[in-house]
Amino acid sequence: MLWEAKPVSVALCPGTYDPVTIGHLDVITRVAHTFDEVVVAVVADSFRKTVLFGSDERIGFLQASTQHLSNVRVVLMKGLVVELAREVGANVLVKGLRAFTDFEYESQMAQLNRKLAPELETMYLMASPEYSYLSSSGVKELAKYGGCVDDLVPSIVVARFSQLYGSVEA
Repeated sequence: MLWEAKPVSVALCPGTYDPVTIGHLDVITRVAHTFDEVVVAVVADSFRKTVLFGSDERIGFLQASTQHLSNVRVVLMKGLVVELAREVGANVLVKGLRAFTDFEYESQMAQLNRKLAPELETMYLMASPEYSYLSSSGVKELAKYGGCVDDLVPSIVVARFSQLYGSVEA
C-alpha cells in the first residue's frame, strides 16, 4: 500500500476579540497544538456587540500575542464565516465555550453554518477552568473603572487601556 499524506487540517477560530483575553489565547494555543494551521478571524462588524477597539487594532493585539505560534495567522472577517472558511481552506470551526449559556448561542450558529456549508464541522473547546469566568465585556468594564486587568489580557491590551482610561490599578 502506498503511503498517503494526511490532509492538512485547518481550523478557523472566529470571534470579535474586543479585546483578546488570556482566555482567548489559551483556546488559540490549544487549537494550535491540535491542528496544522489555525486562522484566527477577527469579525469586522458584529450585530451582537458594540466594539471598543477597531478591527485593525484587534488584529494587531492578536498578531502580537500569537507571534510565538508559527502555525497561527490572523485575518479580518467581513462576511459569512462559511465563506471565509472556504477561502482559507478550513475544514473545522473551533469555538471556545465558558458556560452553557455560550453553548446555546453557538449551537444555533453551528446549525445555520451547517445549513450553508455541510462539509464544515464545528468543534467546541471548553475554557480552561481558570479562565471560565473571563469575558471581553467584563474586562472592558473593569478597565474603564480603574480595575486591574494585568493578568486578564496581554500587556499590549493593558497598555492600550492605560491610554484610554489612565493608569490601571495594580
